[in-house]
Amino acid sequence: MTIQISEPRSQAGTAGPHLDIDLGAVAANTRLLAARASGALMAVVKADGFGHGALDVARTALAHGATSLGVTSLTEAWPLREAGLTAPVLSWLNPLDADFAEAVRCEVDVAVPGLEHLAAVAAAPGRARIHLHLDAGMARDGAAPAAWPRLCRAARRAEQRGEVEVVGLMGHLGCSDDPGDTCNALGRSRFAWALEIARACGLRPAQRHLAATAATLTDPLSHHTMSRVGAGLVGIDPSRTTSLRQPMTLTAPLVSVRRVRAGTPVGYGHAYRTPLGTHLGLVPLGYADGLPRTASGRAQVQLRGRRLPVVGRLSMDQLVIDLGDTGGEPGETVTVFGPGSAGEPTVADWAGWAGTIEHEIVTGLGGRIARRTRPVAHLRSV
Repeated sequence: MTIQISEPRSQAGTAGPHLDIDLGAVAANTRLLAARASGALMAVVKADGFGHGALDVARTALAHGATSLGVTSLTEAWPLREAGLTAPVLSWLNPLDADFAEAVRCEVDVAVPGLEHLAAVAAAPGRARIHLHLDAGMARDGAAPAAWPRLCRAARRAEQRGEVEVVGLMGHLGCSDDPGDTCNALGRSRFAWALEIARACGLRPAQRHLAATAATLTDPLSHHTMSRVGAGLVGIDPSRTTSLRQPMTLTAPLVSVRRVRAGTPVGYGHAYRTPLGTHLGLVPLGYADGLPRTASGRAQVQLRGRRLPVVGRLSMDQLVIDLGDTGGEPGETVTVFGPGSAGEPTVADWAGWAGTIEHEIVTGLGGRIARRTRPVAHLRSV
């Protein structure tokens, strides 16, 4: 027997769940953030552009006020170059055996958090562009203050040998979500101290960046020559001080509708029983698609302009909603989340129901969901 395998079908034509991404919202957010930043704006497109498509977000941001791009790993940097983007790109989290030679060849800047990384980068053929990375108070990535003077001296020697060019100094604030937290002042002070040390060692980093989205919106003292924004591009303001546009809308069809009696158990573990006779609708989305199971019992969706509760536990591939007496018809479109302008739940709502942050929701959406992107009119090439 011969089994013929057909070509994969394009997800864009399926009738299942869809994630619509409005790049006009990304453009508007970029313009707002660029106007608020005291210096230049780096568009951070790590994690596939916070789940919105790295290339789409990068092109949109560069066309609307950003001047450079940021990613986590070099693996995330290569597709930007392969797509023809020529704007400066910085990668700041790489293992010691990363392909720094390719980074030099592709003109991708790399962050250096310690002596071991400096040696690995300096050993690459050519002259690498580096940003010295300071731990400004998170005990995470970046050089600890005690190690900073030695790192700066070693970087200056490598620069004199022609192995590297120190073009930047970077750090990250741990508490910028809360503008009044004293942690922010400590981070700013530590960053200023680090810059003094670097200059005393003979380094002259032209790019100095400490602020991410929240600090860009609330803390001008942290801006320096550049701000790094990622979450803000896609409508997330961790400081909750600024209204940004939401690019994502997640919809799915009702697969089936059934009438049930009062006391009907729903889902695994029978964690929910219908208090009254009602209609239940089945939606083909679950935690394998990125919807958080911890939102079970609290989440809502929208149908026909009404918010409806998700009942029972979210399953891997499906969720159940209580349609009430009105019911619904198979094939009708359910809005899981969107901008909120029509009363539908938002990404922030889902994050609240799950006890997490919006970043986790948008970056966790799975590959089974078909994507449709609405472009920005008159998007210039970059």
